[in-house]
Amino acid sequence: MSTATPNPPPAASVRGKFSYVYPAEVKGRFDRIRSWAFAGLILVYLLLPWFRIHGEQALLLDVARRRFHIFGLNLWAHEAPLLFLIMGGAAFALCFITAYWGRIWCGYACPQTVFITSIFRRVERWIEGTHLQRKRLDEEGADQPMWVVKKALKWSAFTLVSVLISHSFLAYFVGTDRLRQAMTHPPTANWTLFLVMAFIAGFILVDFGWVRERLCFTLCPYGRFQTVLMDRHSLAVVYDPVRGEPRRGSVAHATGDCVACDRCVQVCPTNIDIRNGVQMECIACTACADACDDVMARIKKPLGLIRYDTEAGLAGEPHRTARPRPFIYLGLTVLLWGALGLLLLTRADVDIVQLRAKGATYQQVTDPIRGPRVINHLRFDLTNLAHRDQEVTIACATQGFEVISATNPVPLPRGQVAHADLFIAFPKDRLDFGKATATLEFREGGKLVSRQDLTLVGPYQ
Repeated sequence: MSTATPNPPPAASVRGKFSYVYPAEVKGRFDRIRSWAFAGLILVYLLLPWFRIHGEQALLLDVARRRFHIFGLNLWAHEAPLLFLIMGGAAFALCFITAYWGRIWCGYACPQTVFITSIFRRVERWIEGTHLQRKRLDEEGADQPMWVVKKALKWSAFTLVSVLISHSFLAYFVGTDRLRQAMTHPPTANWTLFLVMAFIAGFILVDFGWVRERLCFTLCPYGRFQTVLMDRHSLAVVYDPVRGEPRRGSVAHATGDCVACDRCVQVCPTNIDIRNGVQMECIACTACADACDDVMARIKKPLGLIRYDTEAGLAGEPHRTARPRPFIYLGLTVLLWGALGLLLLTRADVDIVQLRAKGATYQQVTDPIRGPRVINHLRFDLTNLAHRDQEVTIACATQGFEVISATNPVPLPRGQVAHADLFIAFPKDRLDFGKATATLEFREGGKLVSRQDLTLVGPYQ
């Protein structure tokens, strides 16, 4: 094995103080794949809030008004179990992906990686130059005539991008209509929204502009979870020590393919040495694989000294596709999303909730024809869960009980909540120890939507 001195902790000095990382630029097959993936993800992120499904925003998590539109599915606050099933299924799906394909999320889909690699580092290279020029610029500081100009340009561009990202982020939580209205008015007209936007933009600016990958191995828990989710048969970006060692210059008459150029370390955004094995700080960005392939091509050696493989594969063991752990994650994913599908199939188009009505619990009246009668005041909230306007007719299925309402049928606009105040009148002699039972039927277009049993009250007799 190599006798090279191990690297210090990622992006840290020997005293443990974090230092800025200047990863070198690299081109290659994995970089091209990631660039196309990043471009697609950024377009989806920016454009998705502006798409409509059944007249509603494709993805809207309106916490303030407690409604959620998720690709044509309308959910309300009382349907929190459905949100749990969605998020739980997504979490176990990520566990399944990690168990099979390692940290492909970190390398290809994490917003931290996508925006830093696609936008912030590109802007930095355009303004300040290569990684060596950037490092020299920071070391010399204000001694360089263009230091202030370049820094001002870079951070101005970073701020502009951060504001754009934060506005798009808000669109997912307040809706594009309110966001458009807020953008066309001064901040004083929407102070709360403006301050939230400014906080998000500031966080993005500091994180993507300065902290960067240091957040991945200091605050992000996913890097630590991977040690539990992955095993010897999980795919990872690995260095082949059998082929690469001993490195050139480490021993006399070296026969390994590794030429100890350290190019893999120079391009790593977390400043680790992939040759030391799979590490928690690795975000599977494949920059080291592209850099090594470039060097191997130059010295006419086979590509793939650093590649996607498993620890078992490096040891010459056969790859095991059928393993208990990934199938457990997959089973939990199918279970949660299957339960979600079942609940959605049996879900009514109208959700009905009975509320306590204001005022007296009951009233007594005398009808000249029908005699003494008791009236109960009831109130219902009706939520339209369908993608169309509806009208709900309320009737009492119990003989002798009458529904009195100023608005019946009750109009239900799409995605809205309507309040229905009802009075149930019935003969006093139907009371049994001060109580009577009746059944209400809610129909939409002649179709029975819901049936509710009621306990009505009156004078004790």
